[in-house]
Amino acid sequence: MALRSKLGRVLITGAAGRVATAFRQFAGHRYSLRLAEKELWMLPKVQSGEQLLAFDICDIEACRSACRNIDTVLHLAAVPPPETGFCVSLIDNNILGTFNIFRAAKDAGCQRVVFASSAHAVAGYPVGYQVRPEDAPRPKNIYGASKAFGEGLAAYFAYQEGLSTLAVRIANLATLQSEPPKRHMSAREMSAFLSHRDAADLLDRCIRVQDVQHAVVHGISNNRHKRLSLEETSQLLGYYPKDDAFALFGFT
Repeated sequence: MALRSKLGRVLITGAAGRVATAFRQFAGHRYSLRLAEKELWMLPKVQSGEQLLAFDICDIEACRSACRNIDTVLHLAAVPPPETGFCVSLIDNNILGTFNIFRAAKDAGCQRVVFASSAHAVAGYPVGYQVRPEDAPRPKNIYGASKAFGEGLAAYFAYQEGLSTLAVRIANLATLQSEPPKRHMSAREMSAFLSHRDAADLLDRCIRVQDVQHAVVHGISNNRHKRLSLEETSQLLGYYPKDDAFALFGFT
């Protein structure tokens, strides 16, 4: 895997979320970061050199301003399930907001957008089927459908407008890297487990990989049984995750 040597400035949307927090902890020191959130009080732990930005993802001009002088956008902002219904905020945040970020990144001359999709986008496949990156979205809920829309946007902006894009199907991200789950995890949940350090490594590689116009990659750890295939992601990014949920949580 060829890596970009000049990493430049990275915009992180949804910078107060768990995925962004994991990325900043394990890989943030490599980048000049602009942290964007709707409310700045959501970002209490800010490191030296990190730039803060309050913005509304539904405002296209605010998104254009956020993307100015940025090389790569790590788009993590979204409304997760099952907090809201489609018409309440999924339309604003996961549909309109995602379009605004892709549109603004292209217009601002950014080199790449790394989009946080979700395993929910393919959760409708049978339990015994290992999903591959080339498999079309098959959502099981409306949140998954909103992420499938984002994957479609990533493909459109890559192939029709020339913006390098990667869509990362993030699966069952750990609540805390160092603690076991507070409730019993099913085998299915463990098969989709993603540790914090593996998540950060994956996103770091998505930012740094060279010569990728568009790709869908899978965000899980090196679990003994894998809900999502890692073969293609490892080949493209050199991503070989370290953690295994079945070993971490005492299952033999």
